[in-house]
Amino acid sequence: MQALPDSDRSTAERYRAFAQVEARGLSPTYDALALGVAEDPEVIALIDELPVPKRQVNLVFSSCRLLSAPVTGYGTFRDWFVRHWPEVKQVALTHATQTNEPRRAAVLLPVLAALPGPLALIEVGASAGLCLYPDRYSYRYDDEPPIHPAPGPSPVVLSCATSGRVPLPTAVPTVVWRAGIDLNPLDVRRDDDVRWLSALTWPEHEERRQRLAAAVSIVREDPPRIERGDLTDLLPALAAEAPADATLVVFHTAVLLYLDQAARRRFVDTVRGLDAVWISNEGDDVTPGVAERLPRRSGTPSFVLARDGQPLAFTHPHGATIDWLP
Repeated sequence: MQALPDSDRSTAERYRAFAQVEARGLSPTYDALALGVAEDPEVIALIDELPVPKRQVNLVFSSCRLLSAPVTGYGTFRDWFVRHWPEVKQVALTHATQTNEPRRAAVLLPVLAALPGPLALIEVGASAGLCLYPDRYSYRYDDEPPIHPAPGPSPVVLSCATSGRVPLPTAVPTVVWRAGIDLNPLDVRRDDDVRWLSALTWPEHEERRQRLAAAVSIVREDPPRIERGDLTDLLPALAAEAPADATLVVFHTAVLLYLDQAARRRFVDTVRGLDAVWISNEGDDVTPGVAERLPRRSGTPSFVLARDGQPLAFTHPHGATIDWLP
């Protein structure tokens, strides 16, 4: 039986599925909290005061953590949540899920490094733009020697485990122009925005939090241009500004799942109409035209890295692994 789209599930079903599929094995804290919420009609009733898109687990839990909620046990969390619901609701209404994990650049690099340079980059759903700087980070694939930017080793080292015949890069590409699009851009120069990025990082993931802080320090030295607006509406004009002597790359990670099917198809039609390389890294059933080309695979759902709609690899949502397709 085909799984229901997330928007068609009840809130309890969404939280239960999050615990069992997304948090299981990755965050015992969120696993337990999400299961607790799923079985708690009073808490569900509060969350259902939010518009449907704002009921998503990451947004609600991150709103709580921004407000310093205790998350070590469901009973304590529940008491706090009920008391502080008006504040949680306000944060959820005024923020969005914008996880900006720089390690995702590690699964993009094998594709980027194979393109003729120099590169011009546009990231749609850019958040604070940390993934727009693949040329400023160092990389470590398996036990291979590290790959560094031209100026030398970076304070941010992105490690990635590989399987299959991954075309491992030998150098970091040259990027001569970069820009992003987001409905609600975050600014690395604003402490409130950086605190929100940290709150979006799951509780146990201290290594990710440290990596985020280090990447923010790099990007603050040369903040990106991020246009506010709809990714499809703004993309053609922004693409037209890219240098003509650079290879234009349009890329995105964990973005299209927030669009309905019609909006996804509209975006794909738009990006295919550009003189650009299109790199997608989304859930395995999200990008139109990609899922149909995938080999059958059982197990935990993963992301799929694709170039111009052609699947290349299964990837970890936060960039920790890349499994190249035959």
